[in-house]
Amino acid sequence: MLDETEEGHVTEDGRQIGGVLMEMRNITLRFGGVVAIKDISFDIRKGEIRAIIGPNGAGKSSMLNVISGFYHPQEGEIWFKGARRKPMKPYQVARQGIARTFQNIALFEGMSVIDNIMTGRLTHMRSGLFSQALWWGPAEREELENREVVERIIDFLEIQHIRKTPVARLPYGLKKRVELARALAAEPELLLLDEPMAGMNVEEKEDMSRFILDVNDEFGTTIALIEHDMGVVMDLSDRVVVMDYGRKIGDGPPEEIRNNQDVIDAYLGVAHD
Repeated sequence: MLDETEEGHVTEDGRQIGGVLMEMRNITLRFGGVVAIKDISFDIRKGEIRAIIGPNGAGKSSMLNVISGFYHPQEGEIWFKGARRKPMKPYQVARQGIARTFQNIALFEGMSVIDNIMTGRLTHMRSGLFSQALWWGPAEREELENREVVERIIDFLEIQHIRKTPVARLPYGLKKRVELARALAAEPELLLLDEPMAGMNVEEKEDMSRFILDVNDEFGTTIALIEHDMGVVMDLSDRVVVMDYGRKIGDGPPEEIRNNQDVIDAYLGVAHD
């Protein structure tokens, strides 16, 4: 697994892990008198699969929302690609090369699969509204180029047979795959996955796990994911950060986390002092 002291590292399965891509420094997030995240620091390295885990209410989704710009911490700093990131709105974060999926599926139910995935290309579109309406010249070429990207993703995720199907007609597992496709359409450098396996059966989890590994391997995409299925976490991730009641209680390779007594206590519901 990954040695955090190294600038670069090759995993046992041959994947290349690079230097720090994103660093969260002493992040604290409050909602009124409620502290959702308390003084947490960790980093995400280029090319790795980084898991964020913890019991319900631990602050995991809040942390993902901080990374993606939905929440702004009251304390701490976010560093991305070696530069301190100023407070940004989600669309500005997306333009930096960060895309995400959501715990509760956020697709356009009345639109087809391909049209939903095309919305992931918005940050790459430069033509104005008038040019797009006329669909002429540069706007036409841009549309065709973006559709080529989307079609490659559709093939990659093996959803050719539903490309023209309205999302509302799809079963849950395929909706999750379409949401992953939309995030990939943005061609992110960092992909955030919020419980990508939630509500899936065993076969669907196996498929999604395979696609996550393939995205990381074939596209070189850095991935940070929240997941409750510990079997999935231990199989997929290079490193794991563990949260409980807004605090960080563990950070390291899966095997180290598996044997961390604080983590075991948190998941077993052992009372805190």
